[in-house]
Amino acid sequence: MALLTPSPPADGKEINVNALQRLDDTCDALIGALGERDWDAIAKLDVACRTCIDEVLENHTMDQGLLREKLEGVLEVYRNLIDVTTGERQAIAEEMMQINQAKNASKVYHLFR
Repeated sequence: MALLTPSPPADGKEINVNALQRLDDTCDALIGALGERDWDAIAKLDVACRTCIDEVLENHTMDQGLLREKLEGVLEVYRNLIDVTTGERQAIAEEMMQINQAKNASKVYHLFR
């Protein structure tokens, strides 16, 4: 007994909706991972998001206004991602500087003991 798979509609609208839904879902997951600072998940979701964007852009039958709105939303997610990662990187750099200062102070202390 063979399983029947539905053929996609000729107008491609179902494909558009699925691609846009995957893009929305991926962006939502990216926002969640960012909130948890789950950098491994963010890296994987970044690749998935790029794949979704490529898929959406390959389909030229999409409503341009809707496409612009979705891509602006993605852009906002990535702006937020950049802001958070820049802040995290700065915090790590400051922490490393404090560690180095403490290490140097310890060396000086041991010199004069």
